[in-house]
Amino acid sequence: MIWICRILIGLVVIDNLQAAGLFLFFPDGFALSFDLAGPAGRTAIQSIGILFLMWCVPYVFTLINPIRYRVSHIEACIMQTLGLLGEIFLLIYLPGSLVFTPASLQRFILFDFGGLILLLLALWLSFRIPPWKPSNPVNS
Repeated sequence: MIWICRILIGLVVIDNLQAAGLFLFFPDGFALSFDLAGPAGRTAIQSIGILFLMWCVPYVFTLINPIRYRVSHIEACIMQTLGLLGEIFLLIYLPGSLVFTPASLQRFILFDFGGLILLLLALWLSFRIPPWKPSNPVNS
């Protein structure tokens, strides 16, 4: 069951690292989707890529050992929930004059919702692994 947890968490890590790489190395392809342009838009998108990297820190510890680093797993779930709720809030109160940003926020909402489901499922599964079970990888 520990490997199922790792696979679910790994999917979230891969998605976040992939997004980070795209935003860092190809920011011009995303700037317009946030109604941004030029050097300032490029820098804003690259900063989002840096945030994706930062957010991966607890996910990586959780990926290494979902039992031993359960606190990191819970923190990751909280972070994912905050991101999702924040994006929903931004979408609700977004000025109507923005053309492309609503669609970008909707993609982020789906991205974070999917990640949250995977993280919560992995957390639930990790609690089903008895700490006394000999094959428990807590010490690995």
